[in-house]
Parts: sequence; C-alpha cells; structure tokens
Amino acid sequence: MTDDIEEIRRRKLEDLQNKGRTAGDEASEPQSPSEPVPVTGTGELSELLAERDVVLADFYADWCGPCQMLEPVVDTIAAETDATVAKIDVDANQQLAAEHGVRGVPTLVLFADGQPAERLVGMQDEARLRSVIAKHL
Repeated sequence: MTDDIEEIRRRKLEDLQNKGRTAGDEASEPQSPSEPVPVTGTGELSELLAERDVVLADFYADWCGPCQMLEPVVDTIAAETDATVAKIDVDANQQLAAEHGVRGVPTLVLFADGQPAERLVGMQDEARLRSVIAKHL
C-alpha cells in the first residue's frame, strides 16, 4: 500500500508541475506550480530539486504563529515568481527537517541547481524573498 501511495503522490506532483503547459511546451522547462507543493519526504524533495532550478523550501509547523503569518507571503511568491515553493511540515517530517539543519520555524531554504544556496530563519517580508530568489534565477 505504501508503494501505491508513493505512486499517487508522484503522479500528483507531476500533474501540478505540468499544469498550465501547452502541447508545444514539452521541450521547454515546465512552468513552476502557481501554488506551494506539499513535500512529505526526502524522496519527494530530491525529485523536486532534480526537476527544478530554483526551489524555496518552507519548513513550517501548523502551531507556529510566524509560520501562519508567512503563509500568504509564500503563496504569493509561488504564484508570482519562477521559483517552485515546497511546503514541509516539520512535525510530520522531522527527519527531513533534521537533514537540512532546521532548528526553528519558520525556516526557508532556497535551493539553486539542487544545492542549498540561502537560508532564512523567522518571519520574512515579500521583498526580501523576491530579492533572494532573483539572485538565483
């Protein structure tokens, strides 16, 4: 059953990533999803990093006030920039958070070409996030 769930997640991720593409776009870089992509494990994050040039990983917790305040900013970044935004719940993905050195939330890690390039801890404003992303696009 776990394999079935992973296959469903993989297909859903592909569907989200291919959303908005036209028939002639297959050879070009797929558009970034306009909404944050939920990531539930190391494999999903690795796959996303392999497929996308710039990924902003938002490590958050549902109980975290600053995370809740940051959510609309992250949603706007996903909708209006070429970066792919990954949402990672640290309570459900403790090992993944530990692998990336997340000690507090919110923590935003910007990956460029599959490698961590920037780390931002705490509440961030939209202009700061856009600036960090622009440096790596």
